[in-house]
Amino acid sequence: MATDHAQANAWLRQLLAEHSAESLHARLSADHTPSDRRLPLNPRTLERLVERRWQATGNDSDARAQLLDDKTVADMGAYEANIENFIGTVKLPVGLAGPLRVNGLFAQGDYHVPLATSEAALVASYSRGAQLITAVGGCTAMVIDEGVSRAPGFAFDNLRDAGEFVAWALQSLDALRAAGEATTRHGRLRNLRVTIEGNHVYLNFEFSTGEASGQNMVTIATEAICAYVMANAPVTPRYHFVEANHSGDKKASAQSFIGVRGRKVTAEVHIPGEHVRKALHTTPEAMVDYWRMSAMGGVMSGTIGVHGHYANGLAALYIACGQDAACVAESAVGVTRFEQTDTGLYAAVTLPNLMVGTIGGGTSLPSQNACLRLLGLDGPGSAHALAEVAAALSLAGELSIIGALCSGHFSRAHEVLARVRNNT
Repeated sequence: MATDHAQANAWLRQLLAEHSAESLHARLSADHTPSDRRLPLNPRTLERLVERRWQATGNDSDARAQLLDDKTVADMGAYEANIENFIGTVKLPVGLAGPLRVNGLFAQGDYHVPLATSEAALVASYSRGAQLITAVGGCTAMVIDEGVSRAPGFAFDNLRDAGEFVAWALQSLDALRAAGEATTRHGRLRNLRVTIEGNHVYLNFEFSTGEASGQNMVTIATEAICAYVMANAPVTPRYHFVEANHSGDKKASAQSFIGVRGRKVTAEVHIPGEHVRKALHTTPEAMVDYWRMSAMGGVMSGTIGVHGHYANGLAALYIACGQDAACVAESAVGVTRFEQTDTGLYAAVTLPNLMVGTIGGGTSLPSQNACLRLLGLDGPGSAHALAEVAAALSLAGELSIIGALCSGHFSRAHEVLARVRNNT
């Protein structure tokens, strides 16, 4: 996290040109004056509490009209389980990308995919890729694994005690499974991976979570397992934490390519050369050349996975459909691969960490549930299909952005769809 000395000196000179050293010191010193803008202690979504929060903000009438419109007031109760210190809702434009034809194990048919974003050109780009995929008969998509992990850590006095604890844990897997599964109707403990580091032990518990994304589910289940461990282990840990940062939760990690977190999905499409030229204004050869160079660029820059921009489409899909947007940090890890064939282009994506669900979380919120209904993927029985649609969407985005970079249209598209529109 070092900063180049010339850049650091330039920043220091800029600060000192605008402020004296004494004023900078004063600005950075603690201020113990009691705040006069405290929020009510009760975080619930109640009308009287919402009113008090707005009073604490200074009650900007224009801001209030935007965030607390009549529809939001009418639906206020629907947000109770999803937010604290509620003051309203934020509106993002939602666009449709598609049709996107998916020939999956679970997702079947043509989908118009709702994407919530403020980035001009994003929906147009994904829609272009989706239409290309549909024009050639659709992409094949397949959920190939699932599992959500939580990794508690346990500390001992020495390595000998840690080893004895691990031996007990391995022999007690059935009891640990029973303790965890007693907390949930849908979660099932599928696997346990053990890591010993000195006198620390990490137990990485992997659960299947049914139709839910499942992060809260596995946290509660793992907490119950930890309680069983503390009560029954022959060597009592000195201390423990329910998550010791070994599961990869909400971050890109090398573990993405070792196991699975969420749903692991792969999708592919074969595109004849004439479709590449007509839809993307480039050639299969140029797209493979770009993929080869960008893959090396990703390796040299230290990226985890090699792809163009999974995060763009996944973030827009997650926000629209009530997924945990922070999980884009891990979901947008994967590999894109292009190959030139005798007839055109082969393209594939593999995403091992798609954290999606169709029940729980934000999926029941009014707007987000409406987007899931537009997809026909709301409620039980749809989570695997949503994961396959997410992978197909990522494939569409890769085709479109790489096509734009190869044809020289990348900058022009942003200029036409963003800058010019904003100036107008």
